[in-house]
Amino acid sequence: MNPAPTYARLSSALPFWLSLGMVPMAAFGIVFGGWATALLPLYSWALFMLLDALTGLNPDNADPQTPEAQIFGHKLITLIWLPVQALILITMLVYVPQADHLGTGEKIALFFGMGVVSGTIGINYSHELMHQKSRVERWMADLLLASVLYSHFRSEHLRVHHLHVGTPRDPVTARYNEGFHRFFPRVLIQCHASAWKAEAAMLARKSLPWHNRANPYWRYAVLQTGFVILAIVLGGWSGLGLFLIQAFTAVWQLELVNYIEHYGLTRRHLEGGKYEHVLPRHSWNASHRASNWLLINLQRHSDHHYKPDRRFPLLQTYSEDEAPQLPFGYPLMTMAAMVPPLWKRLMNPKVKAWRARYYPDITDWKPYNKALNAVLAGK
Repeated sequence: MNPAPTYARLSSALPFWLSLGMVPMAAFGIVFGGWATALLPLYSWALFMLLDALTGLNPDNADPQTPEAQIFGHKLITLIWLPVQALILITMLVYVPQADHLGTGEKIALFFGMGVVSGTIGINYSHELMHQKSRVERWMADLLLASVLYSHFRSEHLRVHHLHVGTPRDPVTARYNEGFHRFFPRVLIQCHASAWKAEAAMLARKSLPWHNRANPYWRYAVLQTGFVILAIVLGGWSGLGLFLIQAFTAVWQLELVNYIEHYGLTRRHLEGGKYEHVLPRHSWNASHRASNWLLINLQRHSDHHYKPDRRFPLLQTYSEDEAPQLPFGYPLMTMAAMVPPLWKRLMNPKVKAWRARYYPDITDWKPYNKALNAVLAGK
């Protein structure tokens, strides 16, 4: 395989750097207040919904055997994002709580926007980084997650979600007909519990107690406590309150994405308590070009679950014959998820079509759902 020229590799990476547009949006909001406080969510939601409509779908796939050296321009954005996000957050904590030209509503709006940044970009990049072998990248992932007080997401994602996606043992696989406003509080509770149990079980297999220093929850606690103290030192008690608004908004953004990625999709139950292997059809796929730029190909989620170790520029997209397709990109789909009747009208027929296509032998899903609910209830 002949390597692409350097300029071609860099130009192909450039659209994925659009997340840096968040920096001037934050600066405008801090300086001018008023309408400018809405620039961050408008940039990540409205702009990319418009760009999706203008740029359409991208069905092209990179060669999955591409050497890592040839995708360094893509990888670099995930490596520099931690200091970029830290700069925005620290600037806000120092300046916003004491800014006389900003009212309380404007300050809340700014930190809501900051939460959109740290949820849409920060947690998403941490997701890419936590899947890598490099300890530096994994530490970056931990720091990004600690900045939104959601460190356990790494344990839950790697030790629970990827193993049990599409089964009752995975809290973040949204159940068929489960609205987001029921899903959200459920996963906030269940993901903590499942992540803790997974780490404790991992230690037990090594004949170690849960309180052993190898338990990553010690690291999570130290890092999260550090961010809380930093918020108080830089912004006082009002800074802490604004920091918590940022953290909650980021978690809400993450769980909205989790909700739409696997809504209603299930793996076939086999004998002996086992399930079929994870296949591309067990995740909703989206090939929308612009939102994949912003989200570093997260919407090619079918391939991420099929091949979790692939770097984001090498993730493959799938046709409708191989994986179920979302009708729109994540920015618009997450907005639809906030309105359960709209979401169910849009997605329930697609789930039913998916069931008929891939599991035509299951003609009645009610017994399956009863069994699933029994497992969730601990029966």
